[in-house]
Amino acid sequence: MGNVDRVVRVILAAVLAGLYFGGVVTGTLGIVLVVLGGVFLATAAMGFCPLYLPFGLSTCKK
Repeated sequence: MGNVDRVVRVILAAVLAGLYFGGVVTGTLGIVLVVLGGVFLATAAMGFCPLYLPFGLSTCKK
């Protein structure tokens, strides 16, 4: 996973968390978005996205 991909994932996670904790998105959709943000943060921290493997994708420069 490339650096740009990692930064985008962290920004998206922050936006999703902000929407939920700011009260813009609530209920089940809010919880789903927070979980998705957590997945984005985890994959950014690990530098690996499991969905890229079966599709043969890579955002890392060689």
